[in-house]
Amino acid sequence: MNNHVSVLEIDAKAVKHNLNFFKQKLQPNTKILVVVKAFGYGSDAVDIAKIVENEVDYFAVAYANEGITLRKAGIKKPILVLHPQLPNIESLIDHRLEPNLYNFKILDAFLALADKKVTMNYPIHISFNTGLNRLGFWHTDIGNILSEIKKSNNVKIASLFSHLAASEDPEEEEFTVNQINNFAYIVKEIYEHLDYDPIVHILNTSGIINYEEAQFDMVRLGIGLYGFGNDDAITAQLQNTHNLKSIISQINLINPGETVGYNRAFVAKEVTKSATIPIGHADGISRKLGNENGFVIINGQKAPIIGNVCMDMLMVDVTKIDCKEGDEVIIFNHQKLIEYMAYKTETIPYEIITAISQRIKRFVKQ
Repeated sequence: MNNHVSVLEIDAKAVKHNLNFFKQKLQPNTKILVVVKAFGYGSDAVDIAKIVENEVDYFAVAYANEGITLRKAGIKKPILVLHPQLPNIESLIDHRLEPNLYNFKILDAFLALADKKVTMNYPIHISFNTGLNRLGFWHTDIGNILSEIKKSNNVKIASLFSHLAASEDPEEEEFTVNQINNFAYIVKEIYEHLDYDPIVHILNTSGIINYEEAQFDMVRLGIGLYGFGNDDAITAQLQNTHNLKSIISQINLINPGETVGYNRAFVAKEVTKSATIPIGHADGISRKLGNENGFVIINGQKAPIIGNVCMDMLMVDVTKIDCKEGDEVIIFNHQKLIEYMAYKTETIPYEIITAISQRIKRFVKQ
């Protein structure tokens, strides 16, 4: 089989290390929800879930099909679907997925479906907008929400939650504290009208680090599980979970005046040895890394990317590197390399790791 030879290695020990790092910041009774949306932040959602399932309380995905994939793989822990869509709500019940109901349109539709199927206390989650202005009810909606839910015996609120807008930014501390306080007020008001207490959660990774006093009942661990904190000091205590590797397909000698790649973007000023690597922008390597803005590691040395990154390949300068065709190439194997790529492409590490193409094979290193 002519498989893609580039691979993404997922480091299971690093994943467990990072989980334990954040566990140590939590109160003994604080539950942990692990976010595995977007293929586990570009790794593999099923692999990540299997690595940590016995040590966490909940998983979260963005869309229904992501949750269905986990269920089909045998994941049994509760799964919160953060952004369910109306056409998919029946599949949620079919696969025991728990929806975030964020406005009246989807709330009413799901309540009607739950009554039709007579689900009895089906777990639902209600999100509130406290400042991110993305998804969620407003505090003024509380009365109508409770009125609608109390009409049915077929659903039960599993959790109430909100999302912090700038928990990583110390300059936004006042805004973040106001979000937390407003959310606490919402929870208190809802608790007064229920005869049970739903799980409460607002903290994301940066929130766990910066606002430990707001753990409530559960926290949501996302990017932190994959090796990134909200500053260099925290990231240094975490371990890299994504290792992207390839090989040298071909080595060429380029004479002075000859060019490399599309649009003849690289012109050799002297005899240059180039190596062609079978990975390109279709695999998540930004074209902005071409023309010596980025580099790969070959035999422990930096090899700058020359010319434009192609769809399926990139070329690097190996003039001063002792290497041969078939040698291993490291695209990244450390947070600093990922952060460098993010810096050079004017983005954030999230985008670098989630952009890794699904045609790149995944491999779990135990």
